[in-house]
Amino acid sequence: MTDLIIHYFDLFGTAVFAITGALCGVRHRLDLLGVVVFGCTVGVGGGILRDTIIGAVPVAALKDISYLILCIISALTVFCIARYLSNLARIIAFCDAVGLGVFTAIGCAKGYIFELNTIGIILCGVLTAVGGGILRDVMSKSIPVVLTSDFYATASLLGGGVFCLLKEFTRLSDFKIFIAVFLFVTSIRLGAMHLKLRLPVAQSADNISQERDL
Repeated sequence: MTDLIIHYFDLFGTAVFAITGALCGVRHRLDLLGVVVFGCTVGVGGGILRDTIIGAVPVAALKDISYLILCIISALTVFCIARYLSNLARIIAFCDAVGLGVFTAIGCAKGYIFELNTIGIILCGVLTAVGGGILRDVMSKSIPVVLTSDFYATASLLGGGVFCLLKEFTRLSDFKIFIAVFLFVTSIRLGAMHLKLRLPVAQSADNISQERDL
């Protein structure tokens, strides 16, 4: 029963990320196929990268057709209703935060099942959560948001650490750990967005000189 619930959460996260990808496609004024491709890329891209790296092949998205069907339906829905949505950036940011939490927890759980070490489990969670977004940004010729955004990949890294600590030092069920990590990562991401928190930005001598001139 627990595995089934987590599977539904996985599908939910896939749909949420597919929506963010499709919305990004709309913002870049892509055609119908482009919006669907962006939706599928963000929806299942991270999971495909994760499964390929850890040897979980054939990858889940190509074994269970429901993942791609869900991505396509989500993308088509966004394509049809996007013109009626205002403030797309805020919608994308909120959906991204929810998907980040779900996929971090899913990725960590899969890394644990495949008996990876602590670092491997954490990275598995991060790759699942941000892999699709990186592919989306590369395809849209943008600097990946994980390298510039406020506590995006960082929130996923912290969530992976929480997963490992809970597994090591508590007797909580897999489902409770999943929920705890999901809520932790989503809360960190949303909190950082609200408070406009971000990691220090790299500075060069040229940048400092330009700031002084201003």
